[in-house]
Amino acid sequence: MTNPFFDKNYPTPHNTAPFDAIRLEHFEPAIMEGIRQDEAFIESIVSNPEPPTFDNTIAVTAPDDMLERVTKVFFNLLSAETNDEMDSLAQKLSPILTEHANNIIFNHRYFERVKAVHDNPDRELTPEEQMLLNKAYDGFIRSGAALGKEEQARLREINNEMSLLTLQFSQNNLKETNAFQLHLTKNSELSGLPLSTREAAALAAKEAGLEGWLFTLHAPSYGPFVTYSNRRDLRKRMYLAKNTICTHDNEYNNYDIVKRIVNLRLEKAQMLGYKNYADYVLVNRMAENARNVNKLINDLLAAYLEPARKELSEIEEKARNIEGGDFKLEPWDLAYYSHKLKKERYNIDAEMLRPYLELSKVKQGVFNLATRLYGITFKENPEIPVYHPDVKAYDVFDADGSFLAVLYTDFHPRKGKQSGAWMTSYKDQWISKEDGNSRPHVSVTMNFTKPTETKPSLLTLGEVETFLHEFGHALHGIFANTRFAGLSGTSVYWDFVELPSQIMENYAVEPDFLNTFAVHYKTGRKIPQKLIDRIIASRNFNAAYACIRQVSFCLLDMAYYTITKPFTANVPGFERKAWKRARLFPEIGDTCMSVQFGHIMSGGYAAGYYSYKWAEVLDADAFSLFRQNGIFDRKTAQRFRDKILSRGGTEHPMTLYRRFRGRKPRIDALLERNGIKPA
Repeated sequence: MTNPFFDKNYPTPHNTAPFDAIRLEHFEPAIMEGIRQDEAFIESIVSNPEPPTFDNTIAVTAPDDMLERVTKVFFNLLSAETNDEMDSLAQKLSPILTEHANNIIFNHRYFERVKAVHDNPDRELTPEEQMLLNKAYDGFIRSGAALGKEEQARLREINNEMSLLTLQFSQNNLKETNAFQLHLTKNSELSGLPLSTREAAALAAKEAGLEGWLFTLHAPSYGPFVTYSNRRDLRKRMYLAKNTICTHDNEYNNYDIVKRIVNLRLEKAQMLGYKNYADYVLVNRMAENARNVNKLINDLLAAYLEPARKELSEIEEKARNIEGGDFKLEPWDLAYYSHKLKKERYNIDAEMLRPYLELSKVKQGVFNLATRLYGITFKENPEIPVYHPDVKAYDVFDADGSFLAVLYTDFHPRKGKQSGAWMTSYKDQWISKEDGNSRPHVSVTMNFTKPTETKPSLLTLGEVETFLHEFGHALHGIFANTRFAGLSGTSVYWDFVELPSQIMENYAVEPDFLNTFAVHYKTGRKIPQKLIDRIIASRNFNAAYACIRQVSFCLLDMAYYTITKPFTANVPGFERKAWKRARLFPEIGDTCMSVQFGHIMSGGYAAGYYSYKWAEVLDADAFSLFRQNGIFDRKTAQRFRDKILSRGGTEHPMTLYRRFRGRKPRIDALLERNGIKPA
């Protein structure tokens, strides 16, 4: 069978990935050929007899970046549609790819050409060109190109080991998550669970060839169970299963992997002249240094900790009113009694909203929001191949009717899919003489409540917020309009990338947005105004607790990556000490977050989890301008598109933000939005 990756021009619309023709056996030969082509391309640059210039050393691009095409598909599928064979292939290929990256970084002739251009540019550069040059040079320096041969050899070893460790961390997490099942066979065990949750569990059991009901640790199953189940023993069982993932004495235990990842990052940072890994990371962040991150954390603790304690005491008081005065609230009780208190105060819960949040309607509402703000439109294109029947592909058109991007949507959990939600790309955007403005192919991947045999997929308001969040990332990719692929779309500072996503979440509780799509899936009647009023009234319910929970994750992240000596501590003990200042519950001995905290261990958020709170300050401040001018104001939206979304990483993010907002961001809008400070 012909390997589809060997043909740059796929027989597909917009040259999209030919998923219908791709087989597992195609990846390895295509990656090896891509490496060979990459090596030849690099050699053509370094052997150029002409003096190094920006155009012949920095801006030059491969005529067919085969390796980029193949690895984007491979590693995206590794997250969204993997299996044991693909996992094994990843274990085999990751060290090969890492070694190839090492060979480029440690190519002395290549580095010398880049350095020559960096130190003495041959001409005046545009801001975007200067950013690309700085990024190229900085990439070499921060990867050890200027180190001696012995140190470079050690860095190679570190990089190779890290590629395997982070992969193993993620695979262990997915396999341990999939391994747990709560199989119930008695109606009495379902007490308190809403019909939608029971139907989903019945379908899961049927698909697994079992009688009764099956609950898992995936969000659409786990969340409703711990929120509604009257069976405290079963809530505890689910909670402990969720919070002890990768802690058990089996092949999926991640304790040693955590220690090794942390120590390798520390060693690398110190080899490159930094005190710790956080210092290494934060040089290229808006926060700039650990001092500024800690200031943000301390400011949030000062503003939110006491309100969070008050919220928790109110939940415990509610629990004691129900269960008796000696009742002790435990973590597996929080969602359950919090829901009861919220229902009492506002007469609202997620199940009331589900009938009005049918996925296809939500999707159309989100698409229409983008049309209203930016004039863009979406049309499903069944001719575009997809990698799973759940996936849909859309052509995205600009306001003038021109083609803008391809958008893939992948909404439901399955065995081969990582938990959580993310946006990614299968092709980035760039501008060249040969290709013109080559448009991107982006994807949003989530784990929403699945349809059952009697109902379509009905979402919670939280799932709608997740959709809006990932769609905001997608817009960042869709609107990319830069010359260089390496600076387009979401290729920005890590603590700036969440602004485009989090600003979209603001619309989730806006009546004028909800009224565009929220209709009862059976009757077609619009969501009642009184229900919207209750949504708005309950918006800040437990907002302080939610903030402190995130701050605790920030504290854990910074604790790992500000150490200056090798990590030898007990992982759970270190974790408990790290978030002591933000702890709102007593310790639960067997639980551990670190071993499943993919963001900071196997993802890109190491020494960067604070980015979510940093971006919340940005998004609240930015959205306040929309509120001032009208939340659907086209001029404000166009300004946001032109000044931020389309610009990618072409300039420093604070420059882009100030250009949009007219000033630096302020924390006041966030405090007002959360009800911590009067508006």
